[in-house]
Amino acid sequence: MTSAGPEADGERRVGPDAAGVALLGVCAAWPLITAATRGGRPEGMLLAVLAVAAGYAAGRIGGALLPVAAPCAGALAGIGLTVAVPHLTPGPQITAPLGHAGATTAMVTLSAGAACCAAWAATTPAVRIALRLLAAGVAVTAGVLGSVVGCVAGSVVLLCSLAVGRVRRRGPALAGLGVAGAGVTGLVWAVAGGALPEGLTASLEGRLTPHRVGLWRDALGMVREHAVLGVGPGRFGEFSTTSGQSPLSDGKPHSAPLQLAAEQGLIGMALPALAFGWLLYALWRSPRATPVVLTAGAALMGLAAVASVGNALSFTAVSVGGGLLAGLATSRPFSDDATRGAGGDPHPRGNRPVRVTGGP
Repeated sequence: MTSAGPEADGERRVGPDAAGVALLGVCAAWPLITAATRGGRPEGMLLAVLAVAAGYAAGRIGGALLPVAAPCAGALAGIGLTVAVPHLTPGPQITAPLGHAGATTAMVTLSAGAACCAAWAATTPAVRIALRLLAAGVAVTAGVLGSVVGCVAGSVVLLCSLAVGRVRRRGPALAGLGVAGAGVTGLVWAVAGGALPEGLTASLEGRLTPHRVGLWRDALGMVREHAVLGVGPGRFGEFSTTSGQSPLSDGKPHSAPLQLAAEQGLIGMALPALAFGWLLYALWRSPRATPVVLTAGAALMGLAAVASVGNALSFTAVSVGGGLLAGLATSRPFSDDATRGAGGDPHPRGNRPVRVTGGP
């Protein structure tokens, strides 16, 4: 039996890619529908979808041309923005519990993930070690900037990347990441609805701050009253009592799932959830080596967790970075096609199919 060539493999990937494009199109169309019905400003959601799509396309191209250099450059750019953006952003710098803390954590997570993906794509041991030191440096930089959570997140991504080197079946691991993402969203929803035991609720509220939990409860109240279409894109601040009581409020609930549900209804929240599920499926089918795929998956899961409890996706750089890392992890390097055409081993390390023997 002969193996399928690059052309046949490319044809098999057209369907999932087309489904992803269609899904992003629906994610962009729904806020326009809700804005036309309820009022509001859909530009923020449209910009986020455009940023993700642009980052994903750049990642696919960069990963195909430069499978090591592209993620390395992305990691350096990400940590560079993390250091520079707070000094370039005009206006007052809002600190905890809101503000840029979540964006810093998200950028550190993505930068560490990109550096680790570059390390797994490298073939030279010295280069691989240097890139892992870069990932460690990203985590240390977060600590120097005062982001303890970012330092922890970057370190966790690095440890996860080292651990996935022994994983050969990516499907169960990606399924576990999906369950973890759903669990974080469910926990946020439970905190907002007061469904947890009183002691646990008090402990979480102390860490999250009462102001943030109050925003979540306002968002959940909007979902109950406007479950289908929401109150309109960008209109959370108009309906939130907690937001109106804070002079520095940005008019957002600081939780991506709750913001989408409150402003665009349950359908608006379900569409990005479907997009995340499609991403896990694309990672499962990715031609990249399993350690690269799972490292990117762990970093993207970290981004999803940060976005569930913060305002990270309101920063365009974070949306672009998430799309870029996803594109890098689902690209097919041209070097693999050259190896296949030369009769070499077309399967990267950690992604080799199991040979079945037996019979006459």
